[in-house]
Amino acid sequence: MSKGKLAIYWAASCGGCEIAVLAIDEKILKVGELFDIVFWPCAADGKVRDVEKLPDGGIDVCLFNGGIRTSEQEYMAQLLRRKSKVLVSFGSCASEGCIPGLSNVNTKRQIFDAVYKQGEMTYCENPQDLRPQPHTTVPEGTLYLPVFYDTLRTLDQTVEVDYYLPGCPPEAENIWAALTAIIENKLPPKGSVIGRNTTVCDECPRKRSEKKIKKFYRTWQIQPDEETCLLEQGLVCCGIATRAGCKALCPQVNSPCIGCHGANDGVADFGARLMSALASVIDSNDPDEIDRIIKEGIPDPVGTFYRFSLARSLLRRSKRTNGVEVEVHRPAAAAR
Repeated sequence: MSKGKLAIYWAASCGGCEIAVLAIDEKILKVGELFDIVFWPCAADGKVRDVEKLPDGGIDVCLFNGGIRTSEQEYMAQLLRRKSKVLVSFGSCASEGCIPGLSNVNTKRQIFDAVYKQGEMTYCENPQDLRPQPHTTVPEGTLYLPVFYDTLRTLDQTVEVDYYLPGCPPEAENIWAALTAIIENKLPPKGSVIGRNTTVCDECPRKRSEKKIKKFYRTWQIQPDEETCLLEQGLVCCGIATRAGCKALCPQVNSPCIGCHGANDGVADFGARLMSALASVIDSNDPDEIDRIIKEGIPDPVGTFYRFSLARSLLRRSKRTNGVEVEVHRPAAAAR
């Protein structure tokens, strides 16, 4: 049997998904037996021109992690889509935007101001306020940099995606399950999320009873006990709205779920789903008291409800008026 061809690529991401591939341990040897890895720039010295020379559809499967922030990332997404029979949106950054997607609450100008002007070190080193330019002419010729787009997009907002593998990063067990499904030709219908369609709460071993919340705490404000549901103790645990598949890793080490596996099938907006779930457990009918509970306990709504999913949400980014971005000012408490 001839070996398949596998590509792994990263765009706007941290590299954790690359490391997660190695977390399948000795099974990576099985991957090596079944696939020739034709492109994996994080691990091997592959060249884009080598991918360009491949026939369309010449790659059997591509695991693509990271959002799309620059023209180079957009080009690579389009190239690997064209060259791949199966394109997998691998991890939260590719599927939802993840942490890089939170930059969509700011304008491109604000981002560049923070990086090249407002920082104490960058201001000292950059008194002329120089900014990256798409091209610069030097004696040796013209140098080019990718264009930095105003908005970070998910992979499926850029090209057609065949499957999704959620997580920040995806769990090793789920990665191997996806690779096995590909190897054995037992993939679900196109467009499916490869994973469970229940919630983290269904996997969590903590004791649960009726949830009635009078106060939300931030994680540093209390030391929760190790047996009771964290949400019942007043911590904002996203497991109530988050897709299962991690075996409740965070709650099992006394830390609330932060929602990295995203929403279940049929949920259009993870943040709205989580807001609805949390609103249902607040033990008050007084609008003023409810407002106080939320403001005191959840000072950063975007970072809480859309930490992983802003770029794919119904909000997408800061508001635009007649094509001009309107600056979004986060609460001072949220910046701490």
